[in-house]
Amino acid sequence: MSQSSSPFVFSDFSAVAGPRPRVAIAGAGVVGLGIAWQLALAGCAVDVFDAGLPGQGASRAAAGMLAACAEVEAGEEDLLALNRQSQALWPGFAAALEAAAGQPVDLDTAGTLTIAQTADDAARLRHLLALQTRLGLPVEWLSPAEARRREPHLARQLSGGILSPEDHQVDNRKVAAALETAALAAGVRIHPHAPVTRVASRGGRVEGLVTGGTLHPADTVILAAGAWSRGIDIAPAAPLPVRPVKGQMLALAMDPAAPLLTHVLWGPGIYLVPRRDGRLILGATTEEKGFDTSLTAGGQLALLTHAWRVLPGIEELPILEQWVGFRPGSRDDAPILGPSPEVEGLLYATGHHRNGILLLPATVAALTALVLDGRMDDALGRVAAPFGAARFAASAAAE
Repeated sequence: MSQSSSPFVFSDFSAVAGPRPRVAIAGAGVVGLGIAWQLALAGCAVDVFDAGLPGQGASRAAAGMLAACAEVEAGEEDLLALNRQSQALWPGFAAALEAAAGQPVDLDTAGTLTIAQTADDAARLRHLLALQTRLGLPVEWLSPAEARRREPHLARQLSGGILSPEDHQVDNRKVAAALETAALAAGVRIHPHAPVTRVASRGGRVEGLVTGGTLHPADTVILAAGAWSRGIDIAPAAPLPVRPVKGQMLALAMDPAAPLLTHVLWGPGIYLVPRRDGRLILGATTEEKGFDTSLTAGGQLALLTHAWRVLPGIEELPILEQWVGFRPGSRDDAPILGPSPEVEGLLYATGHHRNGILLLPATVAALTALVLDGRMDDALGRVAAPFGAARFAASAAAE
């Protein structure tokens, strides 16, 4: 799939007849803000509610990798199709967002390197390459010399690598800021420090969102609260199987004029993401500890040790920031997209786990089409179809 803009985002819904619905969105991360922006442009009255400030949850904590190829795993072919679709949408999405907000989002197309250091690492990487090749992904095996030619500061011990030229990155914090600006400019009303407690419904049809004991009426409600989605009462709809997956991260300061690294780099136990301003993002732990916000010595030590082994020069770099984020993990670690099977007018856009930034354009396109046209675009709908909430019903799960 080539990396180009696509008509799936920013479709023309001017021909859709009838009045535009009032829309209330729970969650002001990049997903909620992106959907709100597009719906407001299409003429909807949109309100977005968040327990904190816009873009300050998982959207701020992420690394911004668009790594559909490098992160592929066996058995995730359906998710790969959706990831690749969204990856192809990113250039057009980024260009439109920058134009609307007047702010950069720093889409970086240098590509991604995955490296092996030991013979065992190389065997695992060859296994990944075989999977990627079987799936038709655009990847290339690199000798140690070829990998070091692209990144001269890599460790001396190398046994090979994989180049994923279509796995790009974007500055997720700039994306969140730009989406807030674009949404406000389009007429979206954003309500910070307004935690949603309940989706109100009657007779199997949504009535709106409840926050602070007040009902905010809406024709359509979109649940986009990430790891906090399960804490919102959506009865009589079944609770969504979404949990927080803790990740510790940190940022180091490189010299922007002479950076140690220019590609996104995956090594054993670590990824490193270089930013244009000189920041170097290191991530991330994967911990099933609920909403535990503590930074631990063990977690930070592991990140720094793994990073130093692949890029020894980091030992001289100052530490800029350390933080914890919460990925919204579903039962199968894939997103939950589309209508509620039980409550008409309730739509889901959550559970993106580690792919929230990558899946942003596809999620925005799919949910915008659902609200305005009652269905997803045919091509996008085919790849998004496996990710409805109905797959978690008892009968479907058993099958």
